Amino acid sequence: MAINGEGHRKSADEIAEAYKSEPWWYDLRGFFILTFAYNSTLNEQVRLFGSNMGPRHLDVACGTATLLDLILKWRRWKKLPKVDIVGVDYAESMLAGAIRRFKGQPGFRFVHADAAEMPFDSAAFDTVNIANAIHCLPQVNAALHEMVRVLKPGGTLAANVLLYPKGQGVLAGIANRINAWGMEKGILVTPYERSDIRERMVQAGLEILTEDVSGNCYNVVARKPA
Repeated sequence: MAINGEGHRKSADEIAEAYKSEPWWYDLRGFFILTFAYNSTLNEQVRLFGSNMGPRHLDVACGTATLLDLILKWRRWKKLPKVDIVGVDYAESMLAGAIRRFKGQPGFRFVHADAAEMPFDSAAFDTVNIANAIHCLPQVNAALHEMVRVLKPGGTLAANVLLYPKGQGVLAGIANRINAWGMEKGILVTPYERSDIRERMVQAGLEILTEDVSGNCYNVVARKPA
């Protein structure tokens, strides 16, 4: 159990229980959160994460793998190389949706695991993606260190992180209400300030390669030093 920056106590089991819903409802709910809380677009996310997939790839907090499926379709359209993918999630109902989605397809493995304690060897993956989920992790520092551990030297991590909305306008008000609902329900631990989550990544041992803010999201690609 950990205490996030807002003082809310959340355990991995509590968060997994909050995600215990039908995959179709998770995906529909995610679309509204993406639009009104993240103020981001699927196109932005597909390009960010689709460009960061090496030969052996880890997808952390993969959920139902709906986004992963879209990313792989984009990669096929771009004629990018096929990759071997391992997906992990702590919410078993979400993971079951991912397993069903890719059942019988070679090159995929899905594992029930906590992002802060993954059952993989060190330096096992060329790339790691964590989409729409760092702000949902109860032990974010431990999870970041764990993702660095399983990356090969020179490997890269791509992530987007929900930020506190800026300003006092209508969209900021909607985002704040959605965030408050998410924290109450348990599907969100906390949004972040850009400087805070950036420093956490650096402290975990990552070198920032590219970064930008789009809507209420901090998009970042970072490297484990060779």
